[in-house]
Amino acid sequence: MAHHNTVLSQLLKLLPRHQFDSLSKQYDSTRRSDALPRWSQFVALATGHLGGRRSLRDITSALESQSARHYHLGCRRVSKSALARANEKLDHRFYCDLFSCLYQRCVGKGGKHPFRFKGKLFSLDGSLFDVAMEIFPWANYNNQKAAFKLHLGLDHDGLIPAFASVTVGKGSEMEQARLFKFPKGSVVVFDKGYNDYTWHNTLTKKGIFFVTRIRGNAAYEVIKTRPVRKDSGIISDEVIRYTHRRTKKRNLKPVRKVVYKDAETGKEYIFITNHFRWSANTIAGIYKQRWQVELFFKWIKQNLKIKSFIGTSMNAVVTQIMVALCVHLMLKWMRFTFSLKQSPMQIIRLLQLNLFVSRGLMGLFKPPPIRLNDSSQLRLEL
Repeated sequence: MAHHNTVLSQLLKLLPRHQFDSLSKQYDSTRRSDALPRWSQFVALATGHLGGRRSLRDITSALESQSARHYHLGCRRVSKSALARANEKLDHRFYCDLFSCLYQRCVGKGGKHPFRFKGKLFSLDGSLFDVAMEIFPWANYNNQKAAFKLHLGLDHDGLIPAFASVTVGKGSEMEQARLFKFPKGSVVVFDKGYNDYTWHNTLTKKGIFFVTRIRGNAAYEVIKTRPVRKDSGIISDEVIRYTHRRTKKRNLKPVRKVVYKDAETGKEYIFITNHFRWSANTIAGIYKQRWQVELFFKWIKQNLKIKSFIGTSMNAVVTQIMVALCVHLMLKWMRFTFSLKQSPMQIIRLLQLNLFVSRGLMGLFKPPPIRLNDSSQLRLEL
């Protein structure tokens, strides 16, 4: 019978360790030799996410109960105080860079978006994480609660996070969106929270297309009307120019306005885009894909440890969230590479149940076929 290390040990081996160590030398070269290593911190936090652990004590107790197997994990003993200190002190930018490395490794591994254009499709959105005002008074959101916000750009080729940043709840979505660098020819879809006409103009100049919904108070004039098929759900398709005095000073380029009526709900949606060649139905279909980023936020909150936090500083909070995103990308890479049929939720459920079990990792997802014993030898034939 073949010998296997624990499932957690095999899973951690899927991480590009050379890149991890290279980043560790870049960020942690000046630390004391007896301080908790970066790898031990990552193993502990990954165990918390994958095992559904609720607190620092819960994480360290789970690892302590498996202390005989730390050799296979490549980490040292992790105490509660050492892990808390590492989360407070170790630069969270390490995990931001690790996240970027893991995303680049996943690019091209998953499926494609459901449209015929060749450029990449990204969805932008932000999601709040409510926290206790008594514990995080400096993260005040509205004088009644405190919150942090995860700003995310979702790559629809494989539905993987491509850009991420964490701010306090009042952090500007537009400020973070300007930091994301999209490849030329890509398509970005977002809601009204990103309706900054100057930024839209900048995207156009960079050769990046966008699809969003128009502001309710937008002032504009129609400069061209395009023909539409009424039975397609498209009410109107026009080229418009903003007419507000402030927008005139910015020398904004004309945009396309598409009015779409949902046949199921009867609700009308008004979209704007800087792409003039797609069909109006394609514009509506692209915006509908924005729902995928909402589903991503729902999944990560339900399945990884980010609804409550095990540190009280901004560095600890960002570290916890970015490690969660790194773990998600590890699971996605495993699913793409080994062509697993299970959904991400099924994968993480199987891992939670078998994290410290010594068995083959792929055996969890691709069990061997059941062999039926030949019972002819057991029958008495006359």
